[in-house]
Amino acid sequence: MPYLLRGALIEYGTDFLGPIPNVVIFQFNPETLTRNLEIPSRPTASKTKVGDVRQSGDTPSEKISFTAHFNAADQLGAGNPLARAFGIGPRLAALEKMARPAPPGGILGQMVDAFDALVGAAKGNPRSPIPRDLYPRLLFIWGPNRILPVIIASMNITEQQFDAVLNPVEAEVSLGLSVITPGKDSKDTVAMGALAYTDLAKNAQVLANLATTAGQIVDLIPF
Repeated sequence: MPYLLRGALIEYGTDFLGPIPNVVIFQFNPETLTRNLEIPSRPTASKTKVGDVRQSGDTPSEKISFTAHFNAADQLGAGNPLARAFGIGPRLAALEKMARPAPPGGILGQMVDAFDALVGAAKGNPRSPIPRDLYPRLLFIWGPNRILPVIIASMNITEQQFDAVLNPVEAEVSLGLSVITPGKDSKDTVAMGALAYTDLAKNAQVLANLATTAGQIVDLIPF
């Protein structure tokens, strides 16, 4: 049986649990993946100045959507204790975590903030946590030629089957991702490196396509 490379979402640049990242590897690769390139409006000619429609403004933005499927049947059949206790709940929880802003410090930081608020309330001096929430930074990995920095723009979870204590054991998760493009002054070297790598892979494929079609160009152009 040939080796199957699975798609994944990996949270980076975080202290979710110290050095351990939050990772969701797709149990089954989605059968379809929709990519939407939003092209910024191009300049138009005016009465006083002739516009050049070739001129570009902002960089096109890319959105990706697909449906991921999860099922605990195999794990339950193998007697996996985690699946018996929670079904596919841990994977769904990991995905939800990627869509929610969380304060730096990960789970430990949240516990410290909660304890601090509790102590303050006991002393009659309620405290509010410092507003430092951040959306997770994610890498969408889809094969060796596509590694993109993204944020989760939408998520729809349909839980379809449940065990005796109502843990979900089967679900479909529709995900909408927005590819992020860091600014020139960004310190997000991971995102910049992922975009540069993916762009290099695309350029290689463009050259491969050129090599395949070069001989047909003469037949296409009659002059």
